[in-house]
This record gives sequence, structure tokens and C-alpha cells, in this order.
Amino acid sequence: MSELTKNFTEQLFERYQANPKLRAVENAVTHAGLLKALETRQSTVENDYVFSLDLTKDAVSNQKASGRCWMFAALNTFRHKLISDFKLENFELSQAHTFFWDKYEKSNWFLENIIATADQDLDSRKVKFLLDVPQQDGGQWDMVVSLFEKYGVVPKSAYPESISSSNSRELNQYLNKLLRQDAQILRELISKGAAADTVQAKKEELLEEVFNFLAVNLGLPPRSFDFAYRDKDNNYHSDKAITPQAFYEKYVGLKLDDYVSIINAPTEDKPFGKSYTVELLGNVVGSRDVRYLNLDMKRFKELAIAQMQAGETVWFGSDVGQSSNRQSGIMATNTYDFTSSMDISLTQDKAGRLDYSESLMTHAMVLTGVDLDENGQPLKWKVENSWGDKVGDKGYFVASDAWMDEYTYQIVVRKDLLKAEELTAYEAEPILLKPWDPMGALASK
Repeated sequence: MSELTKNFTEQLFERYQANPKLRAVENAVTHAGLLKALETRQSTVENDYVFSLDLTKDAVSNQKASGRCWMFAALNTFRHKLISDFKLENFELSQAHTFFWDKYEKSNWFLENIIATADQDLDSRKVKFLLDVPQQDGGQWDMVVSLFEKYGVVPKSAYPESISSSNSRELNQYLNKLLRQDAQILRELISKGAAADTVQAKKEELLEEVFNFLAVNLGLPPRSFDFAYRDKDNNYHSDKAITPQAFYEKYVGLKLDDYVSIINAPTEDKPFGKSYTVELLGNVVGSRDVRYLNLDMKRFKELAIAQMQAGETVWFGSDVGQSSNRQSGIMATNTYDFTSSMDISLTQDKAGRLDYSESLMTHAMVLTGVDLDENGQPLKWKVENSWGDKVGDKGYFVASDAWMDEYTYQIVVRKDLLKAEELTAYEAEPILLKPWDPMGALASK
């Protein structure tokens, strides 16, 4: 190994002091901050909020201080349909309801995996992976589908937000503390030779504590509720004692098996045209596995556009913090200029960023529009975020097409949009990825 010598560092001092551009940039950055000082006017000029295809202007939702973006994005796609179909105003589905059942199911998923790996040492990578984060707020499309299919949905009025759903840090801290303790109890029970039914009985006892903890923090979810509303024509409608499952069937009505996850991961370990799943990724034991079809970016964007042209918004996953301005809502590869200001070239490609842990899926949002040129090619994309209406354009963001290429990794589209060979590839036995693969990262937030 080579140490840093005093002579080398002195040379760096001298060259920096002799560079007037760097001294000028130093003044700007130290006063305004790095990104504010390097923000470009061009990114604002090129990414206005006008789109040739624009599906909705519904008010945005706000996940607040929680990692529920994946369920907000899914519920927002349903919400637009409900608002249109039933002439609703200012309507939201309850994200807290889905949140409760996700926490409950993830706790069981964790304990079942603790039991399944009880023959492995505590320092094995898989056991450590489980114990590092027993559960968290994040998730994947197939995981939220499993929750909707089992527990249905309810309007926000039937199960409103709580402090712990809007700010989940304390809930997660103490739920994970409880689950790690439960993991020790179960592993020690198994190590003493306890029978499988004894272990399951203990697990159910521990899950009652979890259920009670969640109900105290989030409220007990309704098994049935009354739903009444006036539509935009001032007509009154009412349903008495409707269940969450019946509410989904009547008011949402989408067949979720008709939708598939498409990813774009251009790394050597994931050839295009193959399906993939991620080990230890899930929430509902006995439900559908998380599954993706990997396609090139050209086809990826064609499918997203086709679904929007058919009138449906698109759930998608991306690395939202890359080259983006949260306040203005602009996500563009030229948002900040490091090259002209500091002679730093950020040239790592999409595959390299994935392979070297520079990028992964961090946030799910909804594509609600796109600006197409005269040849039908995308110029920029309209994005519905779930960070409230104080950012972007009343909560909507805009992504340049180049940004979509570089930092978007997943979309969910209707199965009937796929070519026959793509559907065959999706339905084939999926290639199993490691639990820590970046394609599973959205669920580890």
C-alpha cells in the first residue's frame, strides 16, 4: 500500500491555489451549498411542466416521514381510477390500512425465515441479512399486490393516519427490537430440539404481541365500515358495513394478475429477456413471489407509453435522489454541472452504478404523462410523487428522457401489452438473485 506523502499533498495545494476557477467555485459552494451552486438554468428551461399526454391533475398525497412510497404509488394508481369512475373529489385510499397489514405480515415472514435458517450460524450472511433489518417500510409491487388480495383496501376516512404511520421511526425501532428478541427465542427453542408444532405455537404467541403493538400504534383496522360520499354532480351514495375486500372489488375492481413488473438492469449477471426473483424478498407467506422481466430501455419505455396512451398511469421505481432537485421537482442528467465547475466527469454508466453500489431503486412513484415529439419519441415524463404539494409543481415532478434512461429501474404494466415471447419469458422459472441484489433494494428502505 502506498501512503500519501507530504510532497504530494503540497503539490495539490499549489495547483489548487493557482486555479482561479476552482477558487471562484469555492466561494459559490461555501456560501450557497454544493448543489445549489452547481444547478444549471438549462435543466429548468428544457423540463417545463407541459406534456402532450397528461392523464391527471389530481391533488398529490404525502407519505411524510415514512418509507411507504411503494404502497402510496400503488394506491395512487387506484385512486385516479376511482376519482374518474365515481366522480369523486379530494379522495384518497388509506395507506395506513395497507401499512398495518404489511407490518403484521412482514413480522410473520421474518420469523418464518428465522425458523427456516435456524440450522445456520448466527454469523452466516443470510441470518445476518435477516437480523440487520427484520422489517422496514419499503416493499415491491408484488408485495403490495399480496396485501390487496388478502386484506383489500379502505378509504382514508375509514382508517386515517396516525403519528406512527406518518412518522414511522419509533415504530420501526421498537418493532425490530421485539422481532430480534423473538428471533433469539425461536432459535434457542429450536437448538434445544423443540418439535415443529411447539415452535409454531411459540411463534403465534409472539405474533400476538406484534399484532397488539401495531394496533396500539396504528389503530385496530376495520373489518367492515360504512362508506358514504357525494359525487361531483352532488348525488349521494352510501354502502353500509362493507368489508375491505368487498370495497376493493366494487370500487377498484382491477385484476392484479393482469399486471407484470418490468425492470431495466443492464448488468452482465442479468441478461435481457429473462425473468428474475430475489431470495428472501417478500411479506405475505404463501403469496405470489416477487418476479421481474428484464428488458432493454427502449422496450421498457415503449411499454410505459403504451399503457399511458391506453389511459392508465404507471407505477415505477427509480433512484430518485440522483441528479434531481427536490424543490423544483426537476430530475435531469444536466441538473448540476460538475464538469465545467470542477473538472469532475461523472461517467459511470448504469450497469457500473448498479455493480459498484452507486445506484439502486430507492423510491416508487407514478408516471402520469409524457411529452412526445413528432415521431412519438419521449422528451420528458410527468411524475406524480408522494411528498406533498409543496415541492415540484403542486407535488408533480418532471423527468427528462435521459434521466429515465439512467435512473429508472422498474415499471408495472398490463400483461396484454407484452409480446408473446416476452410473456413466455416472464412466466418461465425465474433466476434467483441474492437477497442483497440492488433489484430488491426498494423493499429494504
